[in-house]
Amino acid sequence: MSEHLIWDPLLIQRYNRPGPRYTSYPTAVEFQAVCDDTAERQAFAARDASRPLSLYVHIPFCRHVCYYCGCNKIVTKNTDRAAPYIAELKREIAMKRALLSDDAVVEQMHFGGGTPTFLSDDELRDLVTFMKSQFNFSERDSADYSIEIDPRELRPGTLKLLRELGFNRISFGVQDLELKVQEAVNRIQSEEMIRQVMSDARTLGFRSINMDLIYGLPHQTLESFDRTLDTIIEICPDRLSVFNYAHLPERFKPQRRICADDLPGADEKLAILGHCITKLSAADYHYVGMDHFARPDDELAREQAAGRLHRNFQGYTTHGDCDLIGFGVSSISQIGDYYLQNQITVESWQDCLDKEQMPTMKSLQVNTDDVLRRDVITGLLCHLQVDFAILNERYAVDSREYLADSLAELQPMIADGLVDVDDQRILITEKGRLLVRNACMAFDTYLKKHEQQRFSKAI
Repeated sequence: MSEHLIWDPLLIQRYNRPGPRYTSYPTAVEFQAVCDDTAERQAFAARDASRPLSLYVHIPFCRHVCYYCGCNKIVTKNTDRAAPYIAELKREIAMKRALLSDDAVVEQMHFGGGTPTFLSDDELRDLVTFMKSQFNFSERDSADYSIEIDPRELRPGTLKLLRELGFNRISFGVQDLELKVQEAVNRIQSEEMIRQVMSDARTLGFRSINMDLIYGLPHQTLESFDRTLDTIIEICPDRLSVFNYAHLPERFKPQRRICADDLPGADEKLAILGHCITKLSAADYHYVGMDHFARPDDELAREQAAGRLHRNFQGYTTHGDCDLIGFGVSSISQIGDYYLQNQITVESWQDCLDKEQMPTMKSLQVNTDDVLRRDVITGLLCHLQVDFAILNERYAVDSREYLADSLAELQPMIADGLVDVDDQRILITEKGRLLVRNACMAFDTYLKKHEQQRFSKAI
């Protein structure tokens, strides 16, 4: 895959419209409400027992509210709320584990939130130990066990404990290093703190460290974000996620504390993104796609080069062959042809568990058309191309004819040199790499049913 990215602000402005991020297809807005756990039990019963597992554990608690955040979280300084939540998590874990074969192997695990390090060291040890008693965790070098941390909340021995528990990858939000920006979004953390976390994590042997940055925050300018990038490049994380801040105060209550007048204008925001891409590319970061960068020797970049990258609810992943099982409020599972989402409040989640039901709130069973289109969207997002012959063989159709309407929708992008389509394949060009999300929208048969404001803009 070429490392050359073409930055064309006029084209980007033309195509900068709202759309899904495609961590699934169909997207989560298509999931249907359910009144019991029948669909989830069907998913487990139909599961291919030979497939490895990826486990996601949602810890919803945060001590502080970050004003930009749209995650499902509970802001509290009462750490006593963690223990009863962990007790319920264990019930859910045991309930789902009972539906799996004894030889099911876990190749991937991720603790997300919220803030997983809201849990005390003893609680983290207890929860992970319990999970290891329930599941067979792979010891292969490729096994991926990751956790999101908050540098402001790390206790002196927490990183060391996480490493001892088997976590080999960490991720944390930096967002911006300028104090004025940090104050405006209520996330103050010094450069010294970030450097110390990086140093400690390197010393402890975490094999991959990810940092999140956000562009479009209040008081950001091209010059100020350039200073943040200088520091981040010097610190040299293995991966970077550079997200577009979508200001949707009508949907996310904390964002109402952000003054819209303080946000950078559209031109400034676009300039920040363009400069970020140029600067990170010059610093030898490979553009994986959809806001993600990785060092060339990082597993994410290597798996993409080998044609094995995948995308799911955890974003880009190197374990696309796994069934994903979620635990905790709002977590999402993907088991075979089923998508399943847990209840989104602690009360409704716990109520299901009290009834000895899995806490399913929504589900969707995909059909053959969904799976074919999911393959196309995943191929474009992960590898910038889709081979018609592979689709023909896999689905016993003439895929070029089957997708004729979608290919017709691509005509403006083809005319602008963003996409090439011939008899063999669909190919995203170097000029179109930053707009691959738009190409995916052409294959989304559900998109026209929804108001665009349900999604963030592509850039």
